Amino acid sequence: TSRFPLPQGVLPDIENYFGISDGNSGLLQTVFVCSYMLLAPCFGYLGDRYNRKWIMLVGISFWSLVTLASSYTPKNSFWALLLTRGLVGVGEASYSTIAPTIIADLYVKEKRTVMLSVFYFAIPVGSGLGYIVGSSVDKLAGDWHWALRVTPGLGLLAVLMLLFVVKEPKRGGVEARPEHQLQRTSWLADMKSLSRNWSFMLSTFGFTAVAFVTGSLALWAPTFLYRAGIFTGEKPPCVSANCDNSDSLYFGIVTCVTGVLGVTSGMLVSRSLRKRTQRADPLVCAAGLLLSAPFLFLAIVFAQSSTVATYVSFLSDWFHLVVIGSDWFSLQYVVVPTRRSTAAAFQIVLSHCLGDAGSPYLIGVVSDSLRKRDSYLWQFRSLQVSLMLCSFVAVVGGGFFLATALFIEGDRNRADNYSPSGEEGYCNRRPFD
Repeated sequence: TSRFPLPQGVLPDIENYFGISDGNSGLLQTVFVCSYMLLAPCFGYLGDRYNRKWIMLVGISFWSLVTLASSYTPKNSFWALLLTRGLVGVGEASYSTIAPTIIADLYVKEKRTVMLSVFYFAIPVGSGLGYIVGSSVDKLAGDWHWALRVTPGLGLLAVLMLLFVVKEPKRGGVEARPEHQLQRTSWLADMKSLSRNWSFMLSTFGFTAVAFVTGSLALWAPTFLYRAGIFTGEKPPCVSANCDNSDSLYFGIVTCVTGVLGVTSGMLVSRSLRKRTQRADPLVCAAGLLLSAPFLFLAIVFAQSSTVATYVSFLSDWFHLVVIGSDWFSLQYVVVPTRRSTAAAFQIVLSHCLGDAGSPYLIGVVSDSLRKRDSYLWQFRSLQVSLMLCSFVAVVGGGFFLATALFIEGDRNRADNYSPSGEEGYCNRRPFD
């Protein structure tokens, strides 16, 4: 839940507290993702060479301390909140880059798929719980700062579990050829090989679209629903220190439900299709994004007449969440074990750089530019139009995953039969090779 209890769950309170624009509100997510993105290659490099368990312990401990410190940000120091949000990216980069590679080194084939699915439940479900906990604590305490003082305790619990429960597995220890049988290469050689791996690169661009959409909705959806409630007369405007954050609670529940549906259905459909074709994972990802686009568009349009209809449409938007697990499954198959942390870090950097590092800020800036006057009507309308960009991006992402399906069989076979001397073959291959 490190990304989402703050600022998303209590964003109207933060905007009211600091008196900031939509563009500045978007920066809260952007600085976090930029930090996370820049640190991911460092943790990827370390994760492929040193003890992954201790790297995660240090990262999560630092994240917990910074999160707690950010809860004491004074009213005239918005810059301090931005700084601490950036530092939170340390823990996120250490964990999300390395944890999937540990799971991949503990299981093979269908067991690996199931266990990675369980891990990826944590992203949407943890995000949804972040909204729920953040808005609930804000309501009980009457102060949004307290939403930040809950998650450090969860970080401490994670540190204790890592310390006493998790054991460091050998890299590729359960593969047909474990780590000691694979030749380790330099970071530059690893990056050169990954850049020639078309299925990896195309799926990374597809995941970039998912990051763009998810990052935009994560920050702006509760605020958009709140403004829609004011527009339709269902909610009063925020004129006091504490705004009505019930939409964050409801959106958190929707996120949990759609997360479970998305990851579970993606896993089950991919597993079934793998019996027929090795292209199952990218095809499932493409279908998920292409199906999510119209539902997302309808959710945004329906908000002007009924927030209930909008919530129903958001429930149907679980399609794009099937990508979260399925994309990672395909990454584990087309990249050799000694490069998986580096590949994960590279995917994090590229997808977040072009995706959710800028999308929350971009949506906010577009909303500010479209607003003709400072009224509740234009606050809603401008944000509504700017969020429609997400539907277009989802369609583009679906196209990238369709292209991935053309190359994945050949890249998977090359990973299974990897030898350093045979890497030149990446340069001159065609789809279906």
